Amino acid sequence: MFQINFKVNNTLLLGKTMMNKCFSRIRFCGGVILATMAGLGIAFPVVADGHGIALYGEPALPSDYTNLPQANPDAPTGGTFVDGQVGSFDSLNPHILQGNTPWQLRFLAYESLMGRAYDEPFTLYGLLAERVEVNDEQTQITFTLNPAAEFSDGTPVTQDDVIWSWNILGQAGANGRYRSAFSKVESVEKVGDRGIRFTIGAPDRELLMTLGFRPIMKSAQYADDESAFFRSGLNNIPITTAPYVITDFDPGRFVELSRNEDYWGADLPFRRGTNVIDTIRMEFFGDATAHFEAFKAGELSTMRETNAAKWARDYDFPAVRSGDIVLSEIPHQRPSGMTGFAMNTRRDLFDDWRVRQAMIEVFNFDYINNVINGGTQPRITSYYSNSPLGMEPGPAQGAVADLLEPFADSLLPGTIEGYNLPETDGRASNRKGLRAASRLLEDAGYTVENGVLTGPNGPVTFDILVQTGSSEVQSIADIYIESLKGLGIDARAVAIDSAQFTDRVTNYDFDMVWYQWGLSLSPGNEQLAYWGPDGVTAPVSRNVMGADDPAISEMIDAMLNADSQEGYVAAIRALDRVLTAGRYVVPIWHNPVSWIAHDKALTYPADRLPIYGDWIGFQPDVWWFEN
Repeated sequence: MFQINFKVNNTLLLGKTMMNKCFSRIRFCGGVILATMAGLGIAFPVVADGHGIALYGEPALPSDYTNLPQANPDAPTGGTFVDGQVGSFDSLNPHILQGNTPWQLRFLAYESLMGRAYDEPFTLYGLLAERVEVNDEQTQITFTLNPAAEFSDGTPVTQDDVIWSWNILGQAGANGRYRSAFSKVESVEKVGDRGIRFTIGAPDRELLMTLGFRPIMKSAQYADDESAFFRSGLNNIPITTAPYVITDFDPGRFVELSRNEDYWGADLPFRRGTNVIDTIRMEFFGDATAHFEAFKAGELSTMRETNAAKWARDYDFPAVRSGDIVLSEIPHQRPSGMTGFAMNTRRDLFDDWRVRQAMIEVFNFDYINNVINGGTQPRITSYYSNSPLGMEPGPAQGAVADLLEPFADSLLPGTIEGYNLPETDGRASNRKGLRAASRLLEDAGYTVENGVLTGPNGPVTFDILVQTGSSEVQSIADIYIESLKGLGIDARAVAIDSAQFTDRVTNYDFDMVWYQWGLSLSPGNEQLAYWGPDGVTAPVSRNVMGADDPAISEMIDAMLNADSQEGYVAAIRALDRVLTAGRYVVPIWHNPVSWIAHDKALTYPADRLPIYGDWIGFQPDVWWFEN
């Protein structure tokens, strides 16, 4: 992980000034911040100063901080926030593999020992724990519980609750995001009356921090039947420590949370000015059209738009013209991540990089971008594009080249010398792309017989898996399928509901799938779950494409064990090259800003936007209703 922190002196003033300017010059400032940090000679050991912990350097906020910088400490309480989403739900437990749970519950309904500050790439501050300490060898982390911490039923949070939560999330039925680190922890033990100490087998700076960022649950709730924790369903309402509690729901239709008037942590600096809205209601819709119409009708408080053409065209309805609905654009410095059609290399067809490149060549990006977005959206050029962590153009240089050199003989073309996505002229025909794709397929042993592309296993056919409810994704897939016909490929889009989609993706039961990886400014151990070797065959990873390249693991290892900021960034840029040149995904576009339409009374601190922008911890966390 990399950490941009600023000490409380002249460095703090310089850093914050530069950070504010970055919102209008995102691409340029990322590099300036990194260069400035290196020039200042800031050291990057793991630091735990009691109140918080940062991966590199010190937490930006001092021990006597009063509130998070992106929060308004004077925000009034009250109001009902109604959000909508396409899909359904059949579970209220976001920590298990079974069932479909409203994604917001993971963040709104549960707390952890430490809370993440999204104005910093990766810093944690005390939440359920009032203090955190790391030993000199960086193999132990000790959390001291806040004596005031309690569950929504008024019972105290205990050491046993923390240890039980750790153990239950390490079991097979729990979500893989929690289980991935379980084998690395050698022991969890009580220390004194309120301490919990985790010991790991080898120094792992990022792992030590993530141990404090796991949900803590009430062990007594499952004392009679621990297996109930893993059963999907709506009968077991979780007892949590969070500012909100689930107070009402209708299966598949809505979930309602209410602000706990007796919330134990209301006066914590980490919480001051956050979670002030009284009621949060999540409404579910069968498709995107119904979702948008509900917003236009005033049934929802907010609407996130991801389509540039729709943002420019469809948000001119009466409530916008009258000023009752406000259109806000929120900039960010997050990596673009990767979104598009992921190819399953476990299938013989996509095991050949030339076939994967052909699939990229035939995707008529400029034409599709014009049809869907009016041609306004920038393309995703790599997994970490739009951020200072992204690979640089041209041949690999310096430390990046040094990291890749041992794998030079096995790396795919473009990894070291530079890889660029194909460009098209924007016409529907895309003759250039079709010719390039045909040559690649011919080199890979495929021929066209009677207008049908044929290979070692006969005529080439495959399915593109998508979720029901997204007309935009369906439109992209339809245009792409028409282009594939030009190669003699019989492809079809298969739309299934979210539960089936999750099951099939989890078990890698697809040929090509519409998928999205959101990446942060602080990549760490989760990269192994994203692209690591275990996910090639074992289910429940995010390595949906089945990437199986030793260079990936080595770059992740170099990132996790970097002893300087420069080494960390170089390893990520090298990883970015290996993934991008791996040609695993047909990428689409990204949004360097987030578009949010919202009730005029629903307000956010526009003068103190976090570097993550509209991300976890932003809406509704730091929003409020003006009285």
